[in-house]
Amino acid sequence: MLIEHLRERSDLGVISATALKSLGVSNPWRRCEPGGPWQRMHPGVVLLHNGPPTRDQQVTAALLRAGPGAVLTGAEACRRHGLPASGTEIHVLVPNSARGSGALILERAAPMPASTDVGGFPVVSADRAVVDACRLLRSADSATALVAAAIQKGRCTPESLAAEARTNRYGTKLVRAVLKELGRAQSVAERDARRLSRRIRLTTPHWNVTIADADGQIIGRPDAWFDDVGLAWEIDSKAFHFGPRDYERTLARNSRYAAAGILVLQTLPARLRDTPDAVARELKKAHRAAAARPRPPVRIVPLDHPAASGDPPQKSKR
Repeated sequence: MLIEHLRERSDLGVISATALKSLGVSNPWRRCEPGGPWQRMHPGVVLLHNGPPTRDQQVTAALLRAGPGAVLTGAEACRRHGLPASGTEIHVLVPNSARGSGALILERAAPMPASTDVGGFPVVSADRAVVDACRLLRSADSATALVAAAIQKGRCTPESLAAEARTNRYGTKLVRAVLKELGRAQSVAERDARRLSRRIRLTTPHWNVTIADADGQIIGRPDAWFDDVGLAWEIDSKAFHFGPRDYERTLARNSRYAAAGILVLQTLPARLRDTPDAVARELKKAHRAAAARPRPPVRIVPLDHPAASGDPPQKSKR
């Protein structure tokens, strides 16, 4: 009966030692010894079983340890916003000077940021979560992937992330550099493509523009468009082809390119990263081939034209 009562008073099986003592458990730590039925999660925090804790139990224990007013930020908050953040740490903002340890990061914030309830947990805005997650990253690629995902999924905008980084400048050098370099690129792969095109001096000002034929029919929205010769460069992830419908979309897109007389070069993101010199040779060769035949009668759709946003669905890129 006591165990059932304790579980009812706990949060997902997580409870403070103070609460346990008030419920009649004079020495809860004895039950947390090796082989015991419970386990110690943090100083003053107990899990009422000795098996592996779930992620929600880990987060609950972290917030209980942090105290009243604590909110989730960083990688864990990003994941709860639906963003693919790396890192196993639990980063919590607190209004006091509490200290964390191990995978629990307790950081004092003044003023405390606003938060919303996400799945029963207090979580900061996606902008603050992304910026705080990037503060703990050392890889520019990892930071770029997270920032690009946040923008692509509509959780953030470049402007809102930049404003958050300006508000909380401590440790934000990496995310500010990523925002500056990413510019209008929509993925890590596109950033790599822009770098490569600049390096080989085969640059184009046209990225992610919509192309239409002479009758105004939408053909596609290539990652890079070399308008002088009518060459489309598509950075296609393997993941994009896993589903039958995605494969059909890719075939339909390539058929539209072919019917319009457009040459298209398809590149995997992994090859951009691992064998950029080979990709550079292929891009140069494709550009020469496109220049050797008459340019097709196609045009760029102006950004303010309704058809500019009516092109096929975006690809998945890595």
